[in-house]
Amino acid sequence: MNLVVGDFEAAVAHFERVYGAEFLADLPSAEFHACLLGFGGGMFELFAPNAWLLSARFGPFHLGVEYQADMNEVRDVLASHDVRLIRDLGKALHTHPDDTLGVSFEFYGLQFTEKVFPELGRPMAPPSFWRNEHPLGLSRLKGFAIAVDDIDAALARMSALFDCTVLGEETRPALGARAICLDLADSRIELVAPEREGALTRFLARYGQGIHSTIFAARDLDLVRDWFDQHGILVGAGSCEGRLSIPSEANAGAIFEIEAER
Repeated sequence: MNLVVGDFEAAVAHFERVYGAEFLADLPSAEFHACLLGFGGGMFELFAPNAWLLSARFGPFHLGVEYQADMNEVRDVLASHDVRLIRDLGKALHTHPDDTLGVSFEFYGLQFTEKVFPELGRPMAPPSFWRNEHPLGLSRLKGFAIAVDDIDAALARMSALFDCTVLGEETRPALGARAICLDLADSRIELVAPEREGALTRFLARYGQGIHSTIFAARDLDLVRDWFDQHGILVGAGSCEGRLSIPSEANAGAIFEIEAER
């Protein structure tokens, strides 16, 4: 997952303190200070713009998500559907969010799971470590939810771009929304669209379409509640029954949802 943050040092410190994040790589540039963090069975890239003046009104937010893929196939599919690129590094690229439901999808031709990171002197910790050894007990990064204006149009766009499977439709009472759940590359994507005024309409008015939340699975939700309580973070109800929510204001600008593993 890719996140834009306002204060680089504070965001890194937060994820290290609360989630036990491993600092995998420091990636400074002229435009932003980025880094890779590993925790909860997933990898996060933080981007802190060097000129926050240009981003302050919008604030921190979920920028997008990264998938490993065949880059030649990716380029062919994106070009055939008139998807613009907002950043192209050759071995990796980012789609323009206006063309992909407010999400900047990043595609990368290599893999990170077995890479030895110089900062660690080893590969990133495997999902089994986060589930069985870290006291928070996150078993995996399960997926993410995308807030959309028109759920049928969003489903058509996702189906055109990706080889995804529709898992079903669900309600999201806490958001005043309905969701269509998809499986893509062993991750769960939830397209959520408002049915009435509520939390999701406020989110869309503030940010527009884009990633609403990252979704984790955990081995024991009681452990999750206790852990966040110990760290002074008030956990709320998630978007549906059986989920907890870590609010953005207590989480470096990102909403995380956590549910019991199945």
